[in-house]
Amino acid sequence: MALPRARVRSWVAVTKTAHRRCSTEGTRRPRSLASGNLSAALYVHWPYCEKRCSYCNFNKYIPRSVDEAAMERCLVTETRTLLQLSRVQRVESVFFGGGTPSLASPHTVAAVLEAVAQETHLPADSEVTLEVNPTSAPGSRLVAFGAAGVNRLSIGLQSLNDTELQLLGRTHSASDALRTLAEARHLFPGRVSVDLMLGLPAQQVGPWLRQLQELLLHCDDHVSLYQLSLERGTALFTQVQQGTLPAPDPDLAAEMYLEGRIVLRESGFRQYEVSNFARNGALSTHNWTYWQCGQYLGVGPGAHGRFIPQGAGVHTREARIQTLEPDNWMKEVMLFGHGTRKRTPLGKLELLEEVLAMGLRTDMGITHQHWQYFEPQVTLWDVFGASMEVEELLEQDLLLLDDRGLRCSWEGLAVLDSLLLTLLPQLHKAWQQRCPSPVPGG
Repeated sequence: MALPRARVRSWVAVTKTAHRRCSTEGTRRPRSLASGNLSAALYVHWPYCEKRCSYCNFNKYIPRSVDEAAMERCLVTETRTLLQLSRVQRVESVFFGGGTPSLASPHTVAAVLEAVAQETHLPADSEVTLEVNPTSAPGSRLVAFGAAGVNRLSIGLQSLNDTELQLLGRTHSASDALRTLAEARHLFPGRVSVDLMLGLPAQQVGPWLRQLQELLLHCDDHVSLYQLSLERGTALFTQVQQGTLPAPDPDLAAEMYLEGRIVLRESGFRQYEVSNFARNGALSTHNWTYWQCGQYLGVGPGAHGRFIPQGAGVHTREARIQTLEPDNWMKEVMLFGHGTRKRTPLGKLELLEEVLAMGLRTDMGITHQHWQYFEPQVTLWDVFGASMEVEELLEQDLLLLDDRGLRCSWEGLAVLDSLLLTLLPQLHKAWQQRCPSPVPGG
């Protein structure tokens, strides 16, 4: 039985009221894991795009036509199935990503939210984010998405240089991006995030910093800086391999990142995660769930999830990947209620690796309380307190280990990957000492 439309409209109205209240009451704090396995975030993947960008290797497709009614039915069905399987009682956030989910109809977004509200508790202040491509989201369409229940936008701006946008294969111009950004800020004040890419072929530090400074004249309270990653199989990778384009300079990219952090910090932004910056408390609740290793359900072709499928009698967290190709995924959903292609149980050590790697991405790091939620027997002091290798990192002021927990310093966040090369072996060593492998034949 479908949720009455009046109830859906009521939920949307209450949500808007709650977010207006949040914007006037100040900083929005990300939630902790206090609710344990009873809560989760929901990611919904819309796999279709108008065009494949030259750098993108995400699971996306450029079809001649889309049977949106069938896609909507399957998204709703899989949402219901995974919510029932997880037995979560509360969904803290919903994120529509892709692909280009702003190509979907607002009705599809509303139908998924309706399913969530019927299967579990969707609080009035839940964050509902939609990824937006500037050319697929005119103001009237953004209004319709807001009416459907969306209350936060993430705009894939990527660059304010038209030549760079053409290089990336984007369908919008810099003026398109700024126009969409202005409309979005008017409709969703304080709840608009923008992405800016760095480290492109032939890109220089000075011009890129001027782009960032220009963006700060127009942006809202959340900015993400992403370094270009050349992925095998993409057009950009091929062009660099063939010598048509120069390879990105990693030293220049590092300088852009470091200088960009300073510019954002001086503009009042807090770097709360390696690539993400927010002011006025506008942190992404949904992404915070990932970094805190909370549960999240992945719905749609190729979506990833991490949750305990208690409805199947399982009490171990699983990493799940849904079937990639949309038509095959839909067939599986219609047959089985979901299109999960791969399930991987996560052992305790694997989970602690994720807690360490994800938690250190944030400026809060890993508190002792947070660590004990996942491992009550072996403390952070036990794992890292007596390590000479870690002691060197502490002396270099790259890491901090104290009564608050373990975290990176401002300098350490910029070299997190190299820090993890030291920290993960220490975790393995401490774990082996606690749980030695059995002696063969013993």
